[in-house]
Amino acid sequence: MSSLYSVKDKYIFLIVSFALWFSHFIYLPILTPYIETMGGKYIFIGIVLSSYGLMQFLFRLPIGIYSDLFRLRRPFIVAGMLISTTSCLVFALTDSLGWVLIARSLAGIAAATWVVFTVLYSSYFVDREVHRAMSSISFVVVLAQLIGMSLSGIIVNEWGWRAPFWVGGITSVMAAILSLFIYENKEVNASVPVKVKDLTSVIKEPMLIKVSLLSILAHSIIFTTMFGFIPAYALKIGIHASDISLIVFSFMIPHAIATLFMGKVIVPLLGKWKSLNIAFLASAFFTLITPFMESKGLLMIIQGFNGFSLGILFPLLLGLAIESISHKKRATAMGVYQALYALGMFSGPFIAGVLNSGFGITSGFYFTGILGLIASILIITWSRKEAIALKEHRSISS
Repeated sequence: MSSLYSVKDKYIFLIVSFALWFSHFIYLPILTPYIETMGGKYIFIGIVLSSYGLMQFLFRLPIGIYSDLFRLRRPFIVAGMLISTTSCLVFALTDSLGWVLIARSLAGIAAATWVVFTVLYSSYFVDREVHRAMSSISFVVVLAQLIGMSLSGIIVNEWGWRAPFWVGGITSVMAAILSLFIYENKEVNASVPVKVKDLTSVIKEPMLIKVSLLSILAHSIIFTTMFGFIPAYALKIGIHASDISLIVFSFMIPHAIATLFMGKVIVPLLGKWKSLNIAFLASAFFTLITPFMESKGLLMIIQGFNGFSLGILFPLLLGLAIESISHKKRATAMGVYQALYALGMFSGPFIAGVLNSGFGITSGFYFTGILGLIASILIITWSRKEAIALKEHRSISS
């Protein structure tokens, strides 16, 4: 693939990637308040929010395995955009809470195809640049989330609750057409036949399991806070609906900046494990003190710090999940990783929804903050064991 063609293809790919997440996040800040206006309670809201993660848990691994077995990537991407279109249209056309649940579940199935997106994009880069690839695609995802979530409240104020769903549907169908032109090097995919036993061995990779567990906790945090109950909490403390976009900006801009600095500055300076530990500790702290923030300014400041902390975590974990896996098995490895972290997208909002219904909306933030502390303990434990093993290996070698 020539350098010029490669650049063109990367731009097409990144535009489609942007559209996938833009269509899902254009309505996310207003989803919880919207369901409340329809009569939905916190427990039902938790079920709707968690259905997104549950569908990804159920579908991501099979998609990754079949993509590797058939050595195909693009058809799954096209299918994902079409399902995303359907999800947005169901949201836009329904008055039923049941159909709202179905629509969000469809969005989860569409998001499950992201396993193929990340693997195909990483194939455009040599192995030593995989973290750079994951950092750039993570930035596009965050940019889509930032723009989508920032426009959400504005669009609702201008055209009503259902307008964001229409915008998401139109964006998705346009991206589905563009995805037909995504480049896939089939010669590389077909060069080595993939065996089922080789794929199952990927699931047992120790590093993949560790990174996946940390990602479960990280996704529980973000899908319970900014992508979950922060908008509802903001309204509860008296922030106007039109100001939700400011809260989103305060979180997403530092979040986007962190993804750019992660691969170039933070990890080279601190190392992978230390970067993860500091980011999880910071996120835990800022989540735990969120219930004490009762003004717009303070809430924005806290969300900014939390957004930056989580922005370090996701691209770093994404790169760690596949950096030691061969190209022919990466879709399966990514399927395992993304299916497992979808447990966090499912369980975090669901448990928080139950806690919020029983003890008030602040209880969910305490629960989520504790998850960050648990992640830090795991990182410290694993890094110490790794250091001891490395020291023993050196002593034996000498």
